[in-house]
Amino acid sequence: MGAKIIGRKEKITLPELGLNLVWAKIDTGAYTSSLHAEEIRLEEKDGKTVLKFQALLPGHQKFSGKTLEFEKFREKKVKNSFGQTEVRFLIETKIQLAGETFRAEFTLTDRSSMKNSILLGRKILRGKFLVDVSKINMGKPYRHHK
Repeated sequence: MGAKIIGRKEKITLPELGLNLVWAKIDTGAYTSSLHAEEIRLEEKDGKTVLKFQALLPGHQKFSGKTLEFEKFREKKVKNSFGQTEVRFLIETKIQLAGETFRAEFTLTDRSSMKNSILLGRKILRGKFLVDVSKINMGKPYRHHK
């Protein structure tokens, strides 16, 4: 089976974050994928440092207000769209897109000024998906074959 064709916007599920069929923008110009997060903080728990955050914007229809907790995370230096370097937290989580389930990395970032809370970059797409920029929600038929 070759690469599946997806559009410039797709509905994805991030089960470990409790997000079901949320819109994500496909951005072939970005290498890493990113996710809007609120209340990002580090806390000590049982002698370990854990990363806590809420996914998506409070106004987003899929916003749960639930605080998520990750023990496994790392920090990554990223150049933002203005060319400034900032440090972002990076998590790895399960993603479902067009009938495929795989693990992927997301940086947590403030995308409140952006139209899309979730951005999928090349690293996730490579070898799995081809992007047809004239379409959206191409993954839908694939979702129903499971």
